[in-house]
Amino acid sequence: MRVCFVDSFTDAVFSGNPAAVCFYEEELKQETRQNIAREIGFSETAFVGPADAKGHYPISYFSPVKEIPLCGHATLAAATIIFEGSPLTDLSFRTAHGIALAIRREGKQVVMQFPVYELEAFSAPVEILNALGLDAIVHSAYSPVNKIVLLEMQGHERLAALRPNFKALMASYSGINGVLVTAASADTGFDYFYRYFWPWAGTNEDPVTGGVQTFLAKYWVQKLGKKKMNAFQCSVRGGSMQTVLANDHVLIYGQAVVWLRGEINM
Repeated sequence: MRVCFVDSFTDAVFSGNPAAVCFYEEELKQETRQNIAREIGFSETAFVGPADAKGHYPISYFSPVKEIPLCGHATLAAATIIFEGSPLTDLSFRTAHGIALAIRREGKQVVMQFPVYELEAFSAPVEILNALGLDAIVHSAYSPVNKIVLLEMQGHERLAALRPNFKALMASYSGINGVLVTAASADTGFDYFYRYFWPWAGTNEDPVTGGVQTFLAKYWVQKLGKKKMNAFQCSVRGGSMQTVLANDHVLIYGQAVVWLRGEINM
């Protein structure tokens, strides 16, 4: 089975978010996909099958811990590989959970159309704040579709400096996939910054997360009054993307770099 390693939401290798993309010809058991994802150890491994009669590529995503319904950086990685050396300018994926993803390329950029999900009111427990090292927040909310807690704090420099206690974070709340912490930007190059901690469902911190834009982009549109924005995930590796809110979907613009190609033998 062909496999590629790709750094997403970056134009330079060893930055952004690494994803593995496996291209299978014969259907794989879920257990096999999970074992491969665990063995590789990236935050996500995507599995892509042959296009169906309508041209949709089936895609599924696995963290080292579990199957993930939707993943931005692994989708970007898969699209980048398929577009390589191809006359295609657009394609579509269909996730294992039935979500249709329209993808196109514009120059060096890949543009992904993702759904938009609503947020609910949420009162963040003090245990979560303590585990993150936060003494105060601006706002908190919850994405029930993603099972992600959103916390807005002041100061993107302080956001970049957070050093969570992940053992305490895991013990602070149950039944969620992760906690997204975000802050408005004082940098004219970006509109907002964010980090994503998800030891419940994957790794301690996801380096650059596209899937959270299903709710985060709209959150900042409502706060800043701008439909087109630049976002930066200020993890150690770091990565950026542009988002455009359009009614019931969000467009996510990003680049990716393929840096390894090989085969998995089983």
